[in-house]
Amino acid sequence: MSIRVGIVGISGFGGGEALRLIAGHPSFELVYAAGESSAGHRLVDRFPGVPARLAGLVIERWDPATLPQLDVLFASLPTGSSAAALARVPGNVKIVDIGGDHRYAEGWAYGLADIWPDRIAGHGRVANPGCFPAATLTALAPLLAEGLIEPGNIVIDAKTGISGAGRGGDSRFGYAESNENLVPYGLLKHVHMPEIAATIERLSGGSAAGLVFTPHLVPMTRGLLATIYGRGRATTAQCLDAARRFYAGRAFVRVTDAPPQTKWATGSNLAFVSYAADPERNLVMAMGAVDNLGKGAAGQAVQNANLICGLPETMGLEGAPVWP
Repeated sequence: MSIRVGIVGISGFGGGEALRLIAGHPSFELVYAAGESSAGHRLVDRFPGVPARLAGLVIERWDPATLPQLDVLFASLPTGSSAAALARVPGNVKIVDIGGDHRYAEGWAYGLADIWPDRIAGHGRVANPGCFPAATLTALAPLLAEGLIEPGNIVIDAKTGISGAGRGGDSRFGYAESNENLVPYGLLKHVHMPEIAATIERLSGGSAAGLVFTPHLVPMTRGLLATIYGRGRATTAQCLDAARRFYAGRAFVRVTDAPPQTKWATGSNLAFVSYAADPERNLVMAMGAVDNLGKGAAGQAVQNANLICGLPETMGLEGAPVWP
């Protein structure tokens, strides 16, 4: 029996990636799609490559009062625009919120699926991590768990492709202004900072008061690399060994000796992590690479949906990355 799913916010990049993954999922049947800018159009009008069986599905205007019978709803809405509406969704409909309104909200599981799958499985409401937290925390978790990096003075230098800025039409994200350009943004106040700090504290039991996080937009379509610096006396080998222990048996995290590259993850739900350390300098570096639309958004959302539906968490997500 298929699981009936819907997508809210299908007009954006995250919603579009959710569509791609759900269309190929063996247990999910897409029966509802909503998006403000696409309402009234068929899926095929907005996504010409959609499978024929979904081509005629009409995109509706988002209204919780008119939801059809659903088992799971994926919400991919801008931060600040989903909390009130999702509160009106019937309790029997499971929700995976790809947006930022419910991270660490009461009644919602925080969906770092590779770190806390047991806290997600069977839950009715899951808040997907942000794209930067997904890469950063996947790399940091093994070090924090074993005390190999101090939680209080962590510096994160992260870079993401232009799709990470969304599909809002801002001229800064068009080709003329983004090509051959590198732009830091959200300095000292990015919306993901509290989420990263809270999870560092949860993983380590210590304070993340000294956290510094600087994201950058780089001129590529998709991909995200976080390079993290902290204090610690561990060696590179100890960091790599800790990560391999921490992620033993986890399907989507690859621990590599070489520094990770964003292209390794393109189009996939994989996360690549690696480490470098110099104990004499009291320096530890962690690196995490993901597809910002995959593990950083829709891929992890499908993984979370698998967990809450009692399915194998790899279902529908086992395709190889796109290369080159």
